[in-house]
Amino acid sequence: MLAKPRGYCAGVDRAVQTVEEALKLYGAPVYVRKQIVHNKHVVSTLEAAGAIFVEENEEVPEGSTVVFSAHGVAPEVHEQARVRNLKAIDATCPLVTKVHNEAKRFAADDYDILLIGHEGHEEVVGTSGEAPAHIQLVDGPDSVDKVVVRDPAKVVWLSQTTLSVDETMETVARLKTKLPLLQSPPSDDICYATQNRQHVVKEIAPDCDVVIVVGSKNSSNSVRLVEVAVDAGARAGHLVDYASEIQDEWLTGATTVGVSSGASVPEDLVMDVLQHLAARGFGEVTEYTTAEERLTFSLPQELRRDMKAAAAAKA
Repeated sequence: MLAKPRGYCAGVDRAVQTVEEALKLYGAPVYVRKQIVHNKHVVSTLEAAGAIFVEENEEVPEGSTVVFSAHGVAPEVHEQARVRNLKAIDATCPLVTKVHNEAKRFAADDYDILLIGHEGHEEVVGTSGEAPAHIQLVDGPDSVDKVVVRDPAKVVWLSQTTLSVDETMETVARLKTKLPLLQSPPSDDICYATQNRQHVVKEIAPDCDVVIVVGSKNSSNSVRLVEVAVDAGARAGHLVDYASEIQDEWLTGATTVGVSSGASVPEDLVMDVLQHLAARGFGEVTEYTTAEERLTFSLPQELRRDMKAAAAAKA
């Protein structure tokens, strides 16, 4: 059973395309701060094309081009880029930018902001950096007891966009028991793609002996998909970067295998998995669709401006 929607979301597509277009326009090397998206294959493909991945702006030679990853950055990262005279192209997913803007707005109104997310995840670091004095991290339902706020009437929750929908709602329910006046974000923070991929896996998992999710271990939304599959009734769930990592014993005794992929995974890796499974007797593929995704995001404005100027110069 092949889950749909799966793979690339609009934010990932935009981020990867940003690096590809920057390489075409400015030539190699183009520096990228952090992994552009959390996928091993995508990163190594872009490296082969001339992208250089760094952890921090200090590693980028002064005056060079740097692309910020889809997960978003704190304001100080933009400031560091200015100081080093870097040409910064911000490939932050617009849905992450929405959460940043919510954080800024609630902080300006002097709210305590409870950010539901995973400690150390780049998206959480970036969002927290927008208003560090106002934001405290709530890492799952078990962290609720540690929450302390100044005024229980001025509290709002926001969340990382790639979390498990169910776990987030459980965390919110616990927070509301403790803080009955807790406000919710103006619109849902967990992104449409995360929700859609989890929803279809939930639908197919009860009929699957094993669910294989294509994705990298540092991809929050991919890791969640495996958890969602097992919670929804699959006998087992496994995360793989490549088809070659699938172990034959996972398939022993199985009659139905579910396949999905995280939001930063190219479709050819999924096709490789289907081929691998077909060679082991799982040749009949049924695609199970729960939503059609048509959302696209335009490239970052800094890049669009330069592409336009380059096209005009050629004309």
